[in-house]
Amino acid sequence: MATVTMSGQKPIYRKILLKLSGEALLGKEAYGIDSSVLDQIAEEVTAVHQMGVQVAIVIGGGNIFRGVSGASRGMDRSTADYMGMLATVMNALALQQALEKHGTSTRVQSAIDMKEVAEPYIRRRALRHMEKGRIVIFAAGTGLPFFTTDTTAALRAIEMGAEVLMKATKVDGIYASDPKKNPSALRYERISFSEVLQKDLKVMDATAISLAKDQNMRIVVFNLRKKGNIKKIVLGKCIGTVVEGCDHAQ
Repeated sequence: MATVTMSGQKPIYRKILLKLSGEALLGKEAYGIDSSVLDQIAEEVTAVHQMGVQVAIVIGGGNIFRGVSGASRGMDRSTADYMGMLATVMNALALQQALEKHGTSTRVQSAIDMKEVAEPYIRRRALRHMEKGRIVIFAAGTGLPFFTTDTTAALRAIEMGAEVLMKATKVDGIYASDPKKNPSALRYERISFSEVLQKDLKVMDATAISLAKDQNMRIVVFNLRKKGNIKKIVLGKCIGTVVEGCDHAQ
């Protein structure tokens, strides 16, 4: 049962998957993890979890190592991607500790076997953890090279039966062009999966969008840097851009 907040508002989602990029943990740092940003994310996720919402998280590793950039410097792509997966495990462990400091029970599940620090990814076990009120953090992507953590997020959201995939970014939604280069760029409030693919909007990779489209997994793209946005979305506020099945008039 969803919990009603003190303001009388009830969450519209009972189960969510939050996609965090590794870069989201950078904050003002050039590399690694900004502890203050990590704590803020943990605080916001805990607040949503305390509303009775089941939460799963997929985390990237770009703040430590990005496979694609490694491959562009001459490294074998498979090797580079595996290194990127290991970086996501480091971020998952850091986020786990931050969440548990806020009194939230968690589990980290890794798609690459490393039983000393994380459980192996087992779908039924992850579902059971969430039913018992634990936040599950998925690390190491799909465990396979050439697949991004965006694709992992779409896959895990579908497997967990999430009602929405919440994609955290540095901007407040999907734009027709780069808002940093074009301040008057159009921001979409709602857009279809087909439009995202046809217009080649770079919010998530095409594999992730196609997978979400096939299973009609709603995506909300929002600005993580604005405090309280996660909770606002869960409560049904119009934050960011919603990506879903039907075409929308501009």
